[in-house]
Amino acid sequence: MHTIKDISQGVVNGDFLLLAKSISWIENREVGADEFLESLQPNLVPIIGVTGPPGAGKSTLISCLIEHWVKEGKRVAILSVDPSSPFHKGAILGDRIRMKDWYMNPNVFIRSLATRGHLGGLMNGMIELTTLLQSVGFDIILIETVGVGQSEVEIAGLADTTVVVLVPEAGDEVQMMKSGLMEIAQIFVVNKSDRPDAEAFTNHLLHMMRECMGDAHIIPVVKTIATQQAGIIELVAAIAAQQSNGLSTIRKKQLLISKLYQIIAAHQMRSLNGPMIEAELATAMQKKHFNIFKFANKFFNV
Repeated sequence: MHTIKDISQGVVNGDFLLLAKSISWIENREVGADEFLESLQPNLVPIIGVTGPPGAGKSTLISCLIEHWVKEGKRVAILSVDPSSPFHKGAILGDRIRMKDWYMNPNVFIRSLATRGHLGGLMNGMIELTTLLQSVGFDIILIETVGVGQSEVEIAGLADTTVVVLVPEAGDEVQMMKSGLMEIAQIFVVNKSDRPDAEAFTNHLLHMMRECMGDAHIIPVVKTIATQQAGIIELVAAIAAQQSNGLSTIRKKQLLISKLYQIIAAHQMRSLNGPMIEAELATAMQKKHFNIFKFANKFFNV
């Protein structure tokens, strides 16, 4: 395995080959990966999560943010979590199409990751990968999630700043998701705000926030038209303002606890023999009155 120094030098030179190999190495849990992760010394690099319903324009918006930060001379890493193919469990690679202008830029690293059936929108191992990226010289880390609704609450346990992207037509969807959205969002973006009813939708969003949290906790709402780069400067300013406020000790502790539990759970899952469990399940499920709770109990203390 290459050293962190070698990987960092590659990032400085705009050569991401070693970094890409290291990510694959960690994803596949190769021998020595745990020791490598324990040797990391992450810097305080902001992690910005971008989430929201499918079709809200998250990738186009991220492309605009990348352009702004690259012009400022910053190195940006993007982890785009795509739904897994049901056949080969690999990422669909949608970001490679939508962010094609940045794929070869020496200051931008883009990696597609498959959820591999992980329902929270973030693949197992995301904590490890973001910590690696924080250790090798990037200035900003962006995570684009699948956008599957209420389960996106999981991103709140990983990102320092969570940006929730919505569109004017999302009124009913927001109503269904509102408890989770209010819990995770630090910034709301109403994208495609040139569409009809954008103003009414924005007012509806503000009303929901007042209803849920009161006037003292109104979350910033930024209207954008990503395809025209409208509102991007305002969004960058909102992100910077949120970052400059820093994390409270309580919020920082909550983030670390969430990450810790996910790391422990992932480690315990890796200790299970998946093929063996699936083989036993294939037999057990044929029995009359099969009880999945009783079946699962066999593996609780493995």
